[in-house]
Amino acid sequence: MTMIKSNRAPSLLLKLTIMMIGGFAFLQVYSIQAILPVLMEHFVATHVQAGLTVGVTVMAVAIMSPFMGMFSDAVGRKSLIVICMLLIVIPTALLSISESISQIKLWRFLQGLFVPGITVVTIAYISEEFPDKLASMLSLYVSGTVLGGFSGRFLIGYLHSLVGWQTGYLIFAGLMLIGVIWAALVLPASKNFVVSGNFRASLNILRQHSQNPHVLTACALGACVLFSLVSIFTFINLRLAAVPYELSSANLANLFTVYLIGMLITPLTAKLIYKVGIANSLFFAIISSICGALITLCSPLWLIIVGLVIMSSGVFISQATTISHISQHVNQGRSLASGLYYMCYYTGGSIGAWICGISYTHFGWSGVVSTVILLQLMALGIVFFGIKMAKPVTK
Repeated sequence: MTMIKSNRAPSLLLKLTIMMIGGFAFLQVYSIQAILPVLMEHFVATHVQAGLTVGVTVMAVAIMSPFMGMFSDAVGRKSLIVICMLLIVIPTALLSISESISQIKLWRFLQGLFVPGITVVTIAYISEEFPDKLASMLSLYVSGTVLGGFSGRFLIGYLHSLVGWQTGYLIFAGLMLIGVIWAALVLPASKNFVVSGNFRASLNILRQHSQNPHVLTACALGACVLFSLVSIFTFINLRLAAVPYELSSANLANLFTVYLIGMLITPLTAKLIYKVGIANSLFFAIISSICGALITLCSPLWLIIVGLVIMSSGVFISQATTISHISQHVNQGRSLASGLYYMCYYTGGSIGAWICGISYTHFGWSGVVSTVILLQLMALGIVFFGIKMAKPVTK
């Protein structure tokens, strides 16, 4: 296969492959949200336990992200992406034989351990191989993650209605195998990857990243972004499965079609950044998220869905803009920088699943929304002081 040079336009097949990798990375991560009410009834689980079936996965991603970044900077990109996709197949299949909520959390944790080998490394791969197409290629990747996040929730909801969630996860394992073969055959090997000298060199780069205000700002924003997204889309299922809505798992799966708006919004983020800049793009995205979250407090189902659309659109723009920001301000150890970002990003998601589980138990949906809005207001402050008021870096 002819390798694609960084100064040439990526082929349509390669663009689809980048989107596919993003999709398969997130096919499993949030899929369980659509069947949380089913699992709570099946295993007699509490709201907090149900939330943690999502939280343990994102915490595993957080734990492994910087280590996968360091490992990839030493060994390369494509092979690690393919191997980690393959390793996710095993715990996905084991979910089908789970006999307790604790086993569910164990297999979900193992899934999360290998996700950074796809997410962190793919972002580094894109940054190295397509520097002149960075914003557009990252937007395609994020669009793929949106499609994967939607597909996982949508498919498991309908598969449960048709064949049961246990068989559904066996089907997911088969889909992951298809993704492994696709990536192995189509994704070109890296041309611009430079091996990091040694572990000490990686630690030195880690120290540099930890002192880079742009990296720190992106990490803090990432934590706020996923805290909000996980909280809203985990516990909205419990609200809508209860009276007066009483939606089935298939109907809850339909709810996640709002994620598809992210596939339309995210590719436009590059144009938005170009026109108004990083900070203004983030201000717009965060304020949209706050407005959307507030709208979900309304009672009519159609209005709740409108709120979810607005809220998720803001989150998708925030994610794509933040990733672009960190990519623009890191010239070496990109995989490690991505690892740090995702460590904070997924730590925020894990904490959100836990804290909002408590909020939902004591205060219901209004408690979840109030907690999310507090985090979004914090994100506005981070943008203002960390990006808007930041002094230009002198080279």
